[in-house]
Amino acid sequence: MNFNDFYWHDAIIKNIQIDRNSPGVNDVIIFDIEWPEEKGKANFIFEEVYWASMNLNFGIVANETILSASELEENDQDLKSLYSKWKGVIDDVKLKGYKFSLNSTGGEIKIIAKRFREDK
Repeated sequence: MNFNDFYWHDAIIKNIQIDRNSPGVNDVIIFDIEWPEEKGKANFIFEEVYWASMNLNFGIVANETILSASELEENDQDLKSLYSKWKGVIDDVKLKGYKFSLNSTGGEIKIIAKRFREDK
């Protein structure tokens, strides 16, 4: 399923895990998501992560819900900057950017990875 096809609004982020068991080979970020209106849970697994930025705020007594999430366009500034920093070494690697805007704390998460998958 396409990342943008999921209905992200008000989904709850229950847990974020960073797996570096294979550093540089397959860095992984896993989100445990609980869908609104008791529609179940899922894990979203971002594989072969090359870059992540998590601007998170704490101290709010509320679930961390998602305002919106989207797969970013190829002209995203962070994606372009990452390719530029590698000076041609990863030009043949197809990367995608993903962005989560958060309701509860106004935070933002951006991930650049080769792919994502859903695990129910």
